[in-house]
Amino acid sequence: MYSSAYVWAKVLSHMEERLGAVTVSAWFDDAEVVELNENNLILYSPSDFRRDIIRSRCTDYIQDALKEVFNSDARLLVLGDEEMNARKSKGSSSAMDFNPQFTFDNFVVGSSNRFAHSAAIAVSKTPGQVYNPLFLYGPPGVGKTHLLYAIANGIRKKNPNANIVYIKGDQFTNELIDAIKNGRNIEFRSKYREADLFLVDDIQFIAGKESTQEEFFHTFNKLYEEHKQIVLTSDRKPDDMLTLEDRLRSRFLWGLIADINPPDYETRMAIIKNKAKQLGLELDDEVCNYIAVNITNNVRQIEGTVKKILAYRDLNNMPLDLSHISRAIDDMFKSEGSAVPTPSLIISQVCKFYNVEESVLRGTQKNKGTAEARQIAMYLIRKLTNLSLPDIGKEFNRDHTTALYAIRKVQMSLQNGDSDLQNNIRDITANINSSL
Repeated sequence: MYSSAYVWAKVLSHMEERLGAVTVSAWFDDAEVVELNENNLILYSPSDFRRDIIRSRCTDYIQDALKEVFNSDARLLVLGDEEMNARKSKGSSSAMDFNPQFTFDNFVVGSSNRFAHSAAIAVSKTPGQVYNPLFLYGPPGVGKTHLLYAIANGIRKKNPNANIVYIKGDQFTNELIDAIKNGRNIEFRSKYREADLFLVDDIQFIAGKESTQEEFFHTFNKLYEEHKQIVLTSDRKPDDMLTLEDRLRSRFLWGLIADINPPDYETRMAIIKNKAKQLGLELDDEVCNYIAVNITNNVRQIEGTVKKILAYRDLNNMPLDLSHISRAIDDMFKSEGSAVPTPSLIISQVCKFYNVEESVLRGTQKNKGTAEARQIAMYLIRKLTNLSLPDIGKEFNRDHTTALYAIRKVQMSLQNGDSDLQNNIRDITANINSSL
């Protein structure tokens, strides 16, 4: 039985023969296999633009490749963020294969990430022996997940039978809730405590969740005692996770803490040129400089900008001079601090933090935990957006007086020095900012 990663690699190779390596890389380099069986190949692509291209232009090529290479009539499904989240909320725990394009070789190294890169390579060479756990932290889009996948791909290359388990912090909570609800605690614990390599992305999302932290504590201890490698990523260092239990914080500090900062100008230029070369684009220094000067914090956004240039060139036959490119990609730029969270994002992050369904938070349920979460959501919407009190009330099917009461109640508690509430709001706000 072939692994889904092997099948997908063969499918990509087959499509490259028909479409060209540049085209396949442009549309599929962030696509990941969620599930593969005799009936379905389910992919996840975070980009609306590329997802539409895959669905409209590449479905037949993929299904032809599956038929020709593996004699499979599997139907293609391409999921976006909402569909993936819905899938997770229903308790689906199918392991996602690691994108084979995330390797150490194609990770652009600069002064901002050299230490983390070196540590990740050391872990992949001698898992469980040095830097355990390895804790990588930094803002979104700087390459933490790339290094996480590179470790997994490096270890899997040397040991194809290694039991590698990857999970996101909020998904760990969701699976634990589902296991408790359905009486599958033993199965849940076996999945994580028998891993040879345990990778957790966005570990900050377990902070403040008592049952999740309890379960993670015991999982961590068992793996550590058996010298199994643990790698964690976060948008902040352990000391800045105010609602994280001290016993977990101390364990995260047992190994190596490595930060990844936004890339400097030279590294940004190297990333742009490297990505353009991968996609078969020839961008002159004036164009590369224009992108590097305008996008300063986010590697993912830099790479997305180069891909958009390729798309405009292919779809609109656009010359690759600065005047045309600047008009095509100016919408990709945003000044520091200009992003304002939507009410939906704020509500979503509050619900994640308190383990509350959005429908419940927006509903009429009045138990203590739900009421506090709802009040904090109203307070943060008022603080972080320009919505009026009537508009805030509408988000929760209430009037403006209810919103005003909730906001004032939170403000009063903060003024009275409620440290737990202060810490909760700081962590939720950090989660919101990291999602922008």
